[in-house]
Amino acid sequence: MSATPSTKQPISTSNGDALTAVPGVEIDASCRPPVMLLFVSAAVWLLLSSVFGIIASMTFHKASMLGDTAAMTYGRMHPAALNALVYGFAIQAGLGVGLWMLSHLGRTRLAMTPVIVLGAILWNIGMTLGIGAIFYGDSAGFEWLEFPRYSSALLFVGYLSMGLGAIVTFHLRRERSLYISQWLLAAAILWFPWIYSTAQLLLLVHPVRGVMQAVIDWWYINNLTTIWLGFTGLAAVFYFIPKITGRALYSHYLGVFIFWILAIFGSWGGIPNASPLPRWIPALSGAAVMISLVAVAGVAVNVWKSISGSAQKPAGGNLIKFIVFGGFAYVVASLAGAILCVSKGSEILNFTWFLPAQSQLMIYGFFAMTMFGAVYFISGKLLQVEVCAGKIKAHFWLAALGVIVYAVALAAGGVQQGSGLSDAHATSSFLEIAKGTIPFIRASTMGDMLMAIANLLFLVNLIGILVRVGRTGYTAAMVANTKTAGVRS
Repeated sequence: MSATPSTKQPISTSNGDALTAVPGVEIDASCRPPVMLLFVSAAVWLLLSSVFGIIASMTFHKASMLGDTAAMTYGRMHPAALNALVYGFAIQAGLGVGLWMLSHLGRTRLAMTPVIVLGAILWNIGMTLGIGAIFYGDSAGFEWLEFPRYSSALLFVGYLSMGLGAIVTFHLRRERSLYISQWLLAAAILWFPWIYSTAQLLLLVHPVRGVMQAVIDWWYINNLTTIWLGFTGLAAVFYFIPKITGRALYSHYLGVFIFWILAIFGSWGGIPNASPLPRWIPALSGAAVMISLVAVAGVAVNVWKSISGSAQKPAGGNLIKFIVFGGFAYVVASLAGAILCVSKGSEILNFTWFLPAQSQLMIYGFFAMTMFGAVYFISGKLLQVEVCAGKIKAHFWLAALGVIVYAVALAAGGVQQGSGLSDAHATSSFLEIAKGTIPFIRASTMGDMLMAIANLLFLVNLIGILVRVGRTGYTAAMVANTKTAGVRS
């Protein structure tokens, strides 16, 4: 494979015959049904995730709140919120953006659109069954893998259907040279079936014993975060910064270097330093995370050099804010994750609120913010309708402020909590230390609420686009029918 230094690539030749690029209008027409289905579904699940998360957060303000209803307790609401965010929103939004990017970068129509639509339907049916099972108490009990086997099977089949369409589109591309975003997307699409099936097999079908269950779960969470979410989000960052700003990416070869560092070392992390395993296992995991920081530094350089000194139009400026915020949130979240791998950092911050702060910064601050900008851009191209710049700006500031308040509050609370728990001479009891984090939790709830408003606005904006397109189509059809009737009369 060879990287190309521009998103505007020349059309390659095969056996001496030039491959004709498919017009962008035809590409968008092939992408419209499955991609918009994935976008709207993702937006619905994102809003539901916020609702579940706020309800879970409220239990820390008043423990007796909704305590008589088992489905509304923290032990069920929190995993429901997390799964709705990761599988309901992140996977579907990432696939929708990836399908559109693969089609346009390959200059070809999206392949197997009925199969992709069927896969999206199966995925959402599996999501509904899985969330319902968590509320009912039929959880598998593993973090990020709470869905029972019957729900997971539907998710797996649905993903295979959508992933097959993506890989066939990649194979049938008219432009044979590969842009760095295609490397990242192809790897991410192929990575998920492997890690998901492996985790399901070793945890639910033929479960391993003892601490190895935790090791498999850690391995899965790290791979899903670092490789799938990381690669898909970075593919969008490296594609949309040049696309929106009109400036070439600072270094495509640096992008290739980032890809290989993360592909080789990124999947090794995730094992806590204090885990009850042979010492060499967490040490090797921590070393891999530290090596991956080289790639993180490369991301920071590529993003900063690509945007510095560029002049933005108002609409482009609003969209690029999402992408740039996501890029730098990736850097900060990765550095926070590296702190957890250091011996002293793990000793103080493990099992504290610092972990959910880092996780939310990676999933929402990096991935979701990047997807917001990409979804707005793609939806405008697919439906030929632009979202009001004011609504996009409001969405950005609500989401950005929300995730910053949430992450900073919980990270600070985690540092205070960890310091108290690790102090051998502390006079405070565990309960007193836990109560001391309540002000930070209350502040994080404000961040939750801001993100929930932003997520509602995101769904309203997408529905508004669809309504405007529907009205325009209906008006055009009525005008055409009127003219036809006039000619006949």
